[in-house]
Amino acid sequence: MKEIKILGLHLTDRVKEAIKVQDVLTKFGCSIKTRLGLHDVNDDVCSTNGIIILELCGSLEEMAKLENELLKIEGLEVQKMTF
Repeated sequence: MKEIKILGLHLTDRVKEAIKVQDVLTKFGCSIKTRLGLHDVNDDVCSTNGIIILELCGSLEEMAKLENELLKIEGLEVQKMTF
């Protein structure tokens, strides 16, 4: 069975970090099978915190490159699950 890798990204300041994160995700778009973004929104406020869940695909080498690029972004917390 092929290994399944999930990355969880926690953006602590979406306004500051979103562009850098989006640039990396675009660069490695072919390594991302599923992407889910979550943040609190109501009528008065859009949260500055956010979570992105990524299901990765492709070679393990490309997955590692993607993770390493994300780890370079200050203020971004990266967690990993492997099945």
